[in-house]
Amino acid sequence: MKSLNFLTNSRSKNRQFAVIGLGRFGRAVCTSLHKMGYEVLGTDIDQKLVTQVLTQKVASHAIQLDSTEPESLKEAGIFEMDTVIVAIGNYLQESIITTLNVKEAGVEQVVAKASSEIHGKVLRRVGADRVVFPEYEAGCALAINLTQPAFLERFELDTENSIVEVLVPEAFHGKTLSQLDLRKCYGVNVLAIGNGEKFITNPNPGQVLKKGLVMVVIGDNKNLQKLPI
Repeated sequence: MKSLNFLTNSRSKNRQFAVIGLGRFGRAVCTSLHKMGYEVLGTDIDQKLVTQVLTQKVASHAIQLDSTEPESLKEAGIFEMDTVIVAIGNYLQESIITTLNVKEAGVEQVVAKASSEIHGKVLRRVGADRVVFPEYEAGCALAINLTQPAFLERFELDTENSIVEVLVPEAFHGKTLSQLDLRKCYGVNVLAIGNGEKFITNPNPGQVLKKGLVMVVIGDNKNLQKLPI
């Protein structure tokens, strides 16, 4: 069963994104955002990568520029974007300078790719709002998928707490939220319950759960892992 994308659909569709660096990671980000209907501008210093993105139509726009030059970023409209993803991982100097440029220009949300712990620390020091380690995170996601296949989507609030979409397990079928008392038994709270058509937010204690429905649950990661699957 595919994710019902309750979390994704709750986000504003009017946000504009810029992805700087069109290697494998950058193209993947462009592709995913573009498929979700967001306005995405891709940039890279390598014209071949820009052409590839334009040919594959995985971004709304794509241009060649040197992201270490603030004026080039300004002329391209990068500073007007809601979120900028700095997807330059292997060129530390360019990655750091670019992150500094966009953050100093006032971009609200700057996400930067790091290739090492030290790289990540420097990116945070120069203002990155979020630092990602794609290889590490992909490994963690795979481990969760293998051990907890009922988790359809996961949104990390911080390193210890998450919101997840999870299929209602067999053990919960036919029982009410009051009977299950998930807060007491598992230390988690149900934010919404839904099917393919509609979600009920803040469900009442008498809400009956049925196998095949989806619960949107918030809690500590350790407690979430205790949910039956």
